[in-house]
Amino acid sequence: MKFIKNIQDRIGVRTAMALCGGIIGLAAGILITVLAAQNIISEERAKFLSDKDQLTEQKETLEDELTRANAAWNNDETLTEETDTQDWRLILVNEDHPLDAAYVPEALTDIGGNCQVDSRIAADLQQMLKDGAAQGLSMYVTSAYRSYDRQVDTFNSSMQKRLDQKMTPLEAYLETSSQVALPGTSEHATGLAVDIISSQYGELDERQGDTAEQQWLMKHCQEYGFILRYPSDKSDVTGIIYEPWHYRYVGKDAAKEIMEQGITLEEYLGAD
Repeated sequence: MKFIKNIQDRIGVRTAMALCGGIIGLAAGILITVLAAQNIISEERAKFLSDKDQLTEQKETLEDELTRANAAWNNDETLTEETDTQDWRLILVNEDHPLDAAYVPEALTDIGGNCQVDSRIAADLQQMLKDGAAQGLSMYVTSAYRSYDRQVDTFNSSMQKRLDQKMTPLEAYLETSSQVALPGTSEHATGLAVDIISSQYGELDERQGDTAEQQWLMKHCQEYGFILRYPSDKSDVTGIIYEPWHYRYVGKDAAKEIMEQGITLEEYLGAD
């Protein structure tokens, strides 16, 4: 009887061990299944978030493109059709407010030196240069209206010079875009902007601002409806470095306010 009991006890232990093993195996299987499910859920969640981010970026890109397209359309309308709420003289053209590539001023006036400007500003510009000459100053317009295609050539040429200096394409692009407006974002395409330089110093750099001609222009340009478009301390606002040779026509009233307050056209218009 004792022998039989021992056998029964052993069978019980084995059964218990088997049962425990089965339970452990089942639990492990459940745990593996749960972990696998969680992993799948995590992967799907990560994919969902990634897709969401991509869609958000695409949405923002499309909104930016739409904003730029609307800005270009509005700019074209403002330059050609003045209304009670829009003034062609105060058109804002920059990276956020582009001008349509097809835009051409309705009338251009030749001011010499193979330069043309919007005919509506020619008289004030010529008077400013004439009065400067009467003060014994010697200056001339080196660049005025530029078509979209010409701006492309100007930008590419400037970038190529930097590539020739062994800059990387990115470095060349970033430095060029800080000094030369991207095609479609240049004020020169409006016919309202001119680059004026001293006959005594022909370089387009900061030293141009030290010439007697530029000192006179900075003091008197507003009297003729012009402003120094890219001041030395406003590149964070305009996105363009100091250009003591670049003058923009905005009309006499606005020019007086802008120059006296020491602000930019963006700040004057309250542009984003």
